[in-house]
Amino acid sequence: PPATDPRPHPPRRCTWQGFNYLAPVLSALENELRDKVRESNAGKRNTESMWPVHQINWQRSRYVYDLYYQHRKISKKVYDYCVKNKLVDGALIAKWKKSGYEKLCSTYVINSNNYKFGTTSICRVPLKDRGPEQMTAQDPTTGCRGCASGVGQPRNIFGNKYGQNLAAVQIAREKRMEEMERKRQREEEEEEEQRKIAASSKGTGDSETDDSDSDEDDYGPAPAAGVWAGGKKLEEESERMAEEFEAGNERGTDEQPSKKQKINS
Repeated sequence: PPATDPRPHPPRRCTWQGFNYLAPVLSALENELRDKVRESNAGKRNTESMWPVHQINWQRSRYVYDLYYQHRKISKKVYDYCVKNKLVDGALIAKWKKSGYEKLCSTYVINSNNYKFGTTSICRVPLKDRGPEQMTAQDPTTGCRGCASGVGQPRNIFGNKYGQNLAAVQIAREKRMEEMERKRQREEEEEEEQRKIAASSKGTGDSETDDSDSDEDDYGPAPAAGVWAGGKKLEEESERMAEEFEAGNERGTDEQPSKKQKINS
């Protein structure tokens, strides 16, 4: 089972500055886990009822991991706090730092004791090495479609919202909000300039504004705490960001963020 406590509990209080950047998303994931645990299992296989537990554990751990190692948005103190207090799965994160395990869905699927003939899960087999009848196979315990490393693997390993890269989603949404704010400020400045011109020429006509080109909805509705991508465009943008970080241009994950970089401490 996941190394984090599968029972829902609110994120523990943290006094480190910068933890508030994580808290809304962690709380939203805890609430989601609580709802899924209480949800009826009618019509589901016994193992399928545990999928949300494993998947939310992965997503929560990946969120914190990416914010620290890739996006440099949190400090080491906040990251270590999350690991120490089991807000994330430390054992799973340790595997992500090793070659070939960068997208591992759960430590359960690589434990040969959990599978017949001392093997590992089908989700560890690259798609290019699977037979036609195995292309859509999922791990029965986690619901993972494929977490092997390499080209041609599923970007979203679960094929649902729990497979989204929440760190990239959050940052893409923040960038979008910044762009919208800059656009609003430019429009206000242009309207003010038009009013001054109209006043100087004693014009009385009303200035026209074109509000038909609204981009507020092109990233979809913002879920609670801005957690999951509510629209296709935002999901695609977050996936593009994640791919850039995984392209091999970033430093090794064992290296700490540069002290020269600005990080929420």
